[in-house]
Amino acid sequence: MIFDRFRLNGQVALVTGGTRGIGLAIAEALGEAGAKIFISGRTRSAAADERLAKTGVDCDFIAADMTKDNAADALVTETLSRAGRLDILVNNAGIAIHGDSGEFSDAIWREIMTVNVDAVFRTCRAALAPMRRQGGGVILNLGSISGIVSNIPQNQVAYNASKAAVHMMTKSLASEVAAENIRVNAIAPGYIETDISRGGIANPDWFPTWRSMTPMGRVGQPEEVAGAALFLCSAAASYITGEVLVIDGGYTTR
Repeated sequence: MIFDRFRLNGQVALVTGGTRGIGLAIAEALGEAGAKIFISGRTRSAAADERLAKTGVDCDFIAADMTKDNAADALVTETLSRAGRLDILVNNAGIAIHGDSGEFSDAIWREIMTVNVDAVFRTCRAALAPMRRQGGGVILNLGSISGIVSNIPQNQVAYNASKAAVHMMTKSLASEVAAENIRVNAIAPGYIETDISRGGIANPDWFPTWRSMTPMGRVGQPEEVAGAALFLCSAAASYITGEVLVIDGGYTTR
């Protein structure tokens, strides 16, 4: 049956930045579909543990600071040590910092690129060896509409550039490893209600513009991204690779 293709029974999934927001919603969706879940973050979240336990998701936590050069390798190694395999990698960890480009420091630029670009590549790279050994796998990267359009009114050149890099990284890697039964896709969310976006949603100078430029007239919820993530990580999307799926309430149509 077609719905069985959404099941992930027996698979192991690693979700970076999985203790809150979109990452947590994706972890929950993959877990509910039957996957064994590992979530990473700088610190463990009791709220995330409680939420996943309530839904019966089989989940473990691995501490990881993605600003560290060795974090990606250590994270994948620990996942393999505990579970013996890695079928699905979701690169969700990311940061957003706004600011006028003329006053943007090298340190802040480097911080954004380290987490949003370097760590994504390193974790993809670390996952390739075990996925090749087991005959395939799935990588899902979290991009953004900010990698497609220069959204306003906030100034965020570094964040936008980092997400555009994730999109091209996704396409290039997908082309490189497709013959090895490894699929690589990305999701590009619009404005989703998370800890990262909450300040902007509360900003009277920003949110009216965000809402007016979104045809659906509202922000999205993490669960509305998680459903698409489950699709792309499952066999239901077995002929899809190198795609960037936009989930933005229509924002990029305007």
